Amino acid sequence: MFSKLFSSKSDTKTVPQETQEAISQFIESYRCDVFKDGLFSLNASIEISQHKDDIVIAITLPFPCALALSVLAEQLSKLCEQTVKFAVSYDILSVREHEIPGIKNIIAVASGKGGVGKSTTSVNLAYALQAEGAKVGLLDADIYGPSIPTLLGLKDQKPTSADGKLLTPLDKDGITAMSIGFLVDDAEATVWRGPMASRAFGQLLNETSWPALDYLIIDMPPGTGDIQLTLAQSVPVAASVVVTTPQDIALIDAVKGIAMFEQVNVPVLGIVENMSYHLCENCGHQSHLFGQGGGENIASEFHTKLLGQLPLNIDIRVNADNGKSLIAANSHSDISVSYRKIAQNVAAELYSQLDMRSKQNAKVIVE
Repeated sequence: MFSKLFSSKSDTKTVPQETQEAISQFIESYRCDVFKDGLFSLNASIEISQHKDDIVIAITLPFPCALALSVLAEQLSKLCEQTVKFAVSYDILSVREHEIPGIKNIIAVASGKGGVGKSTTSVNLAYALQAEGAKVGLLDADIYGPSIPTLLGLKDQKPTSADGKLLTPLDKDGITAMSIGFLVDDAEATVWRGPMASRAFGQLLNETSWPALDYLIIDMPPGTGDIQLTLAQSVPVAASVVVTTPQDIALIDAVKGIAMFEQVNVPVLGIVENMSYHLCENCGHQSHLFGQGGGENIASEFHTKLLGQLPLNIDIRVNADNGKSLIAANSHSDISVSYRKIAQNVAAELYSQLDMRSKQNAKVIVE
């Protein structure tokens, strides 16, 4: 079996046969949140070779998961008593057909109410997906209160146009971004009526010259009213993520957000519980200031996934206010790893639920 999975290149012969078999058996049995059914279930194309003093496993996967692979590489390095590295490439496909050039998958990040950290989560999810290996864009759909320009540190910058027809989006640390806040003053946008706001958003999406993107994250306006329904219906969203806090009132509104996406037939990949707990800097004790277990209970009730829990953290607030990315600055800090785990879960759930290559979506052909 494994002789077929691990191709022999010119330098592969330097890897001892017993080492190849040990790696093969370990990978076959390895399970984690991202690789729930194992790596081989992902139709992964795998090759093993020796490069100088390192064992290099070349692998192609259908969604970004650099963090999970680094953990696996550490365990394989201990097993083999020498450094094992993954050389990974990603074959990310569109899970929903649409006519917007350059974009593979659109993911909406929403909340039932304001003040739960939806926009901050959207920005950090974009950076986290990038850290995992994806090409990512960010679109601010909050026409009435665009915060993406501030969160990215691009508040006073304006997009240009190469052809006079399509806008050239702005770039921050490799994240491609577009927002109504780049084009008009905040006070002007806040007095628009619903149809005008919807048209403006449609223009931002369809009249932007997007580069090749694996994922476009849309920061939805808070709430579940007409404007949210219109946007969810008019945009070819592949799936959605709902942000909440453990507080009872936020959980009630999060349920409304899930119901809204169900109404427009947009799958909900899961729940992100923000401000889940406060971690004491001195003793490490977790204080659940806004309640405990709410996100997990909602996920269980609505048969979706708790994608992750984020703490109350001053670094998140400081970086957001200053328009800086804590993930771009240090992708291996504790809080960055928390966001990256959420990003992996989002990408893995999108593949598992909606990609036709997934075992969950495999077609049965009767002849």
